[in-house]
Amino acid sequence: MTLRHGALLAAVIATSAAAPAPLWADTPALTVYTYNSFVSEWGPGPALQKEFEQTCGCKIEWVGLEDGAALLSRLKLEGEQTDADVVLGIDTNLTAETKATGLVLPHAVDLSAVKLPIAWDDADFVPYDYGYFAFVYDSQALPKPPQSLAELAGAGDAPKLIYMDPRTSTPGLGLLLWVKQALGDEAAGAWKNIAQKTLTVTKGWSEGYGLFLKGEAPLVLSYTTSPAYHQMMEDTDRYKALNFAEGNYLQVEVAARLKTSDQPDLAQKFLAFLVSRPAQEKIPTTNWMYPVIDLGDALPEAFRKLPVPAKTLLMPQDKVAANRGAWIDEWLNSAGQ
Repeated sequence: MTLRHGALLAAVIATSAAAPAPLWADTPALTVYTYNSFVSEWGPGPALQKEFEQTCGCKIEWVGLEDGAALLSRLKLEGEQTDADVVLGIDTNLTAETKATGLVLPHAVDLSAVKLPIAWDDADFVPYDYGYFAFVYDSQALPKPPQSLAELAGAGDAPKLIYMDPRTSTPGLGLLLWVKQALGDEAAGAWKNIAQKTLTVTKGWSEGYGLFLKGEAPLVLSYTTSPAYHQMMEDTDRYKALNFAEGNYLQVEVAARLKTSDQPDLAQKFLAFLVSRPAQEKIPTTNWMYPVIDLGDALPEAFRKLPVPAKTLLMPQDKVAANRGAWIDEWLNSAGQ
């Protein structure tokens, strides 16, 4: 801190006691727990906040955590002492465990306009975007990528790849379940083979994708929608997603209100806002996922041209909750992490 900045700060502190309360001092605040990239300057958080605050007579206070798995861990740790009014960023692989905390209230939001690759009848969680996990590859560095999960998990040590830790990352957990659902009893052997090809396992998606873009490995776990970013923002088709022969695992991201909230009406209004057209129009080009309502021609052309996996894979929520720990142990023992 420079002397000038220090002097200014001292002046602010000295006069703050006498200064009138700011106009927003009594404005109700809605505390939303989410993941860091959602509230980054390039994520959907700032745009959604501006839109919502124009009509709610409130302010949103974001609490950003590493990933969806970290959100669940935070809620379990805090319990009924949590400051969160809304949790946003859990996905369907973690909803059963989130509900088991006893903190989630039914949403009562009209979801009749929601269109997903699966039927949605969950009374507790509001979907706000979805996508398919995929390995994205650098077509300049890898002209002949694997065409199936079995091929990716086959013997050999090439090509090198990057993926995320299933204990801390929802994409990492998605890959764990993808391997288990597609390869079944062969999953342990598959992880041993994948370990031979793994450059690194990162804590979260941002770190892993950043290493991929630096050229550290030609394959990275991401989404089928990731190429749309590069097409629209960088005008390049260099990075492509793989739709595997076995199918690709679906991720639906959701939000929920908490029973401990001291702003229940605002929380309910925010959940309804998430599936409104103004909010959904911001999702594709900020979170780079599919919206959960039909935007028609308002959906960017790059998204409309993306190849959709021929088969959608998704495990039942209760099966994931019952087996997640054992399957993570299997991964640890097989991959040697």
